Amino acid sequence: MNNRDLLSICARNLLRRRTRTLLAVVGVVVGTCAIIVMLSIGFGLSASFQEQIESYGNLHLVNVYSNGGGNMGGNNPAGDKNYGKLNDKNIAAIDKIPEVDAVSPVISEYLTFGIGKYIMQADVMGIYPNVMEKFGYELQEGRLLTAGDKNVVVFGNQVPSWFYNPKKTAYAGWGGDAQVDVLTDKLIITGDMSYGQKRQNSNSGGQEEKIKYTEYKAKGVGVLANPNDDSAWNVFMSFDALKKIQDDLKRARKENVTSNQSNEYNRAMVYVGDINDVEEVSEYIRETLGLQTSSLNDWLKSMQDTARMIQGILGGIGAISLLVAALGIANTMIMSIYERTKEIGVMKVIGANLPDIRKMFLLEAAMIGGIGGFLGVGISFLISLAMNTVLLPFMQMALGAMGGGGSVVSIIPWWVAAGGFVFAIFIGVVSGYYPARRAMNLSALESLKNE
Repeated sequence: MNNRDLLSICARNLLRRRTRTLLAVVGVVVGTCAIIVMLSIGFGLSASFQEQIESYGNLHLVNVYSNGGGNMGGNNPAGDKNYGKLNDKNIAAIDKIPEVDAVSPVISEYLTFGIGKYIMQADVMGIYPNVMEKFGYELQEGRLLTAGDKNVVVFGNQVPSWFYNPKKTAYAGWGGDAQVDVLTDKLIITGDMSYGQKRQNSNSGGQEEKIKYTEYKAKGVGVLANPNDDSAWNVFMSFDALKKIQDDLKRARKENVTSNQSNEYNRAMVYVGDINDVEEVSEYIRETLGLQTSSLNDWLKSMQDTARMIQGILGGIGAISLLVAALGIANTMIMSIYERTKEIGVMKVIGANLPDIRKMFLLEAAMIGGIGGFLGVGISFLISLAMNTVLLPFMQMALGAMGGGGSVVSIIPWWVAAGGFVFAIFIGVVSGYYPARRAMNLSALESLKNE
């Protein structure tokens, strides 16, 4: 028999026992849906974790800290004086890592900003201006820092709303409407925390009033877009410009100004282009350079491990349903053999090949699995759509205890859908293998005699 004849016979046999075939197909549909939907919840949970972590900051950024030349468990190469020190040499070494797109040392200073009668205080971060664009900062308006900028600043998304009039209120507003335009109004920067406010007489003889703070004319050139991550609460400035302000503050306070000839820093920021390379880059920096690292990806990895564990449990529950469906297919095919004993005997008498008989029963089982798998995949997408729309509030409440409940609770990758369909066919073939061998090994004479 050719393949066309086999398909025709198989289709007729399945249609001849509609109820039994339908029940077997429904079993495969339920099993396929159970596996795909359960796995989709796991993928949705993982996406929710990533969405949650991304709201805290940039997943591409790695913060690097000096280890003070520590031995880090005895890994320090003999004679390497730079091991564990965050200096220019190690920053250059980090910059040469292929996966690293940008790196910059970071200094910070808490300063006062004044625009007319409005003031506010904020933490100012000094970085190399030419790498700010590579760090992936997105703008709400204006521009980012560029090479050659001096007393030029870029504001985090929330900072402009902090400006307040100290004569009317004693504190800054948080998240309200900005009272000033930080990009067009004249801007003053100073280290004087009392700038723009009425000074109080000090019992210590007015020691603080003797300090003469420099007031720097500055210009705001940009406001960042993201209102949720760490950058929203900082002000960014050229590394060299902020370093000069720091040195001037130390002189005003009569503190020692070190030349920092060794160019050692407490912190640096590293931008990794591919999120999947962040862990590898962090490990290289720790093991090879002896520095300390931290990134939001460390949290994400831990949460994704939890999501995979939950996904495995949910997938196992779905697999049980498909196992039950496999037993249903096997039962259907075995019963089919008992009902078709005479037919099998006749086929053997007229010269049907044994492999063709086996192939016929395997094909019937595969067709049950394929039809059930196809319908199961389609219904899984409908269920996923319902969970992400109509049932979204209820799913968010249910997954909240697991740490999920993001904007999407069910995600079905194309390869999961394709895998579910192929797996359903595979289950059908496996379930039909024993009945097919039984049919092939039946004695033609005994088959006809029994009938």
